[in-house]
Amino acid sequence: MPEKLSVAQARREEVIGREVLLQGWVRTRRDSKAGFSFIELNDGSSFGNIQVVAPGELEEYESVVKRLTAGCSVEVEGLVRESPGKGQATEVEARRVVLLGTADTETYPLQKKRHSFEFLRTIAHLRGRTNTFGAVARVRNCVSRSIHQFFQEDGFLYLHTPIITASDCEGAGELFRVTTLPTAGDQQSAERPSSGEPPVPRDGAHGLAGDFFDRPTYLTVSGQLEAETFACGLGKVYTFGPTFRAENSNTSRHLAEFWMVEPEMAFCDLEGDMQLAERMLKRIFSDVLEQCAEDMEFFNLRIDKTTIDTLRGIIEAEFVRLPYTKVIEVLEASGREFDFPVRWGADLQSEHERYLTEEHFKRPVIVHDYPRAIKPFYMRVNDDEKTVRAMDVLVPKVGEIIGGSQREERLDVLTARMTEQGLDPESYWWYLDLRRYGTVPHAGFGLGLERCIQFITGLGNIRDVIPFPRTPGSAEF
Repeated sequence: MPEKLSVAQARREEVIGREVLLQGWVRTRRDSKAGFSFIELNDGSSFGNIQVVAPGELEEYESVVKRLTAGCSVEVEGLVRESPGKGQATEVEARRVVLLGTADTETYPLQKKRHSFEFLRTIAHLRGRTNTFGAVARVRNCVSRSIHQFFQEDGFLYLHTPIITASDCEGAGELFRVTTLPTAGDQQSAERPSSGEPPVPRDGAHGLAGDFFDRPTYLTVSGQLEAETFACGLGKVYTFGPTFRAENSNTSRHLAEFWMVEPEMAFCDLEGDMQLAERMLKRIFSDVLEQCAEDMEFFNLRIDKTTIDTLRGIIEAEFVRLPYTKVIEVLEASGREFDFPVRWGADLQSEHERYLTEEHFKRPVIVHDYPRAIKPFYMRVNDDEKTVRAMDVLVPKVGEIIGGSQREERLDVLTARMTEQGLDPESYWWYLDLRRYGTVPHAGFGLGLERCIQFITGLGNIRDVIPFPRTPGSAEF
């Protein structure tokens, strides 16, 4: 009986001489005048195809092999042998070819070798069969595995935080409402309900009469607050799941649904937070270069010719750590005319972040101790009362890739910060309880998975690094 292998396995020299069974999709077929055909077969397990040589003596040569077109699915039994061709170690001499599914050449949309990314977004259900999106999927898988391994090896517990929440971690207000109450959209189907319109009628201080949860609830923008509760009981935890932001933005950097990695650590300060962030990024980038070498060579050749060197540089570099105040001094002394003026108290923009990482320091920079007025309520206030123990990790090309902080563990200061930012402390009674009962210094950060993969691959649009992008007006697939 032939041994069932993936295309990735069949491409290795150690399987030469074995009888194998392969299953996959035809990329191309070309016929030789000598009476045999070459079939390029791919099953998604590797960037490269395997070449199947189908001799004309096969019983099904005319009825099956000569009918194969791009997109057809097949099953091939044959012998793995050393390939005489360049760039491939093996090929398969077919003993039997079975057609599993046809693909009409008149309607199959992946006929050309190259399509625009814009076109491929309209056929998201098929774009996984292309070179680019197959490579993205394998890199995304590698990054996800690397993240889990990094935290598991470091003693973190994987925590599943809720997707439906009554708390707004960022105070941004750009939330998707979750409700079972009728909305304007139920009565006027032509209108989409606005996420900013509160459901009615209300009943009591928090309740919503007849609504499922009896209070306003939303899709989460972060699992941080819930993760803090378990970190303050289990020590070190991390979340890794989908988050949502109802920001009506159609830019190349925004998604309505995206994945976040968020570790939280008890008995940890800002220094420990920065150390963990640096170690995690270096681990992820090292694993990708080692485990997805073929895919990364493709991105380096076709998408961004500097991506591999950039990742290697980050792995080898010692990250610069600089207080926000010093960063402002560096930017003011640069002599550069930025589109966004530099001043103390303003948030850094992408152009500022890229100048620091690409021109001034030429390596990653961790900016810390930001002005309190531009950061959320949960970040620990410094003794100067002007800044908080926040940190952002900046890398070349994209700027901020990680944001985090030491959390405010003092009950009175945290309550005052909530009031300062217009939040009702009573709505966060459970969060404040962490400061009432055995409070400890603790810290954490967030890494957007898609932002990270966009940086690794060099792709210009974040919609091309998630299988099914959710953006304003787009939720078909």
